[in-house]
Amino acid sequence: MSRMNSRYLSIAGLAGTPKTAVVIDVMRAFTTTAWAFDRGAEKIILVRELEDALQLKAAHPDWITLKDGAPAPGFDTVNSPALMRDADLTGRTVVQKTTNGTVGAVAVKDAGLVLCSSFAVAGATARLLAERAAGDVTYVVTGENGTADEDLACAQYIAGVLENPGCDAGPFLDRAGTAGAAARLAEAARDGSGRVHPDDAALCTELDRFAFAMVAAPEDGLMVLRPHRI
Repeated sequence: MSRMNSRYLSIAGLAGTPKTAVVIDVMRAFTTTAWAFDRGAEKIILVRELEDALQLKAAHPDWITLKDGAPAPGFDTVNSPALMRDADLTGRTVVQKTTNGTVGAVAVKDAGLVLCSSFAVAGATARLLAERAAGDVTYVVTGENGTADEDLACAQYIAGVLENPGCDAGPFLDRAGTAGAAARLAEAARDGSGRVHPDDAALCTELDRFAFAMVAAPEDGLMVLRPHRI
């Protein structure tokens, strides 16, 4: 296929509607969603505001709600891949609100193709992009106003695999593991608040744990994420 043209933008830096958008949130939104799908979730609704999640929970009490930060009324759990790993979500609908990842996905809801990704599904994401012959790809680096090195490293790794399937993941994973977000997760795991599981940081730097990509698209006015087996 023809050479990929890759752009790396923050949420605030988005201008217009990209043809293909890959929204990256390594620590932790789209590592959490990958584990939720592995544990049987049927779909994940990505929302921009806490109030959106609470309204959906009120209308659908059987849906599972999760958010960043400490446990809170109206939310069933927190945004933790390790907690998803230990859950049974067979056939369930999950509503996810995070500081960066879900906001980024909603921001590109009108794109022709929206993928949500992390290292856990990076290879499958690259394969789906190649399958769709996506020549121009906008990577939305959601963390830290577009400067989160774990997100940029993941985006650059996916782009690298598209150019060279033998691309060495090691340097990209090293960047993620030493990024500020990893240190903050490790610190938060020790504070007793329940907002971070001790295994979260390690799970976020695990490469290609799952063989599916994650495709988001509007459904009935909601941004819905579903797994796409490659």
